[in-house]
Amino acid sequence: MALFLSTHTNKVDAKGRVSVPAGFRATLAEQAFPGVVLIPSNKFAALEGFDMGMIQEISTRLDKFDLFSDTQDDLAATIFANATPLGFDDTGRIGIPKELLAHANITDNAVFVGLGTKFQIWEPGAFAARKEQAAAQVQSKGLTIPNLKAPQ
Repeated sequence: MALFLSTHTNKVDAKGRVSVPAGFRATLAEQAFPGVVLIPSNKFAALEGFDMGMIQEISTRLDKFDLFSDTQDDLAATIFANATPLGFDDTGRIGIPKELLAHANITDNAVFVGLGTKFQIWEPGAFAARKEQAAAQVQSKGLTIPNLKAPQ
């Protein structure tokens, strides 16, 4: 599974094409699908990005719910019905559809934000505010990273 790191700002052209950061493309190079999958965020005016392996894992996780249950149907409709697979062109760009750009208020520049097994794409000013908000939450709540080992 891909691991996305760092933050990169890239220009979006008039056709909605943007270069995916080289580090992200290198992470995706060994994947079966040469591209990314984008969905509109349910929490932010941003886009959520995944490799196809993570989309398959999400599908597997949704299989834990009863088939045709409201929970399974609602989550599947929200995620998969809005998922847009975008392959890389020969220069490493993707063409983001207008409705996704509009959801994230992206016009001239897009900020790619690595978040581990996923990434987000933001309008630069909105991400600057989000980054400050996240840092304040970590500090005020004293958040730490959980230990993988069971307590002894």
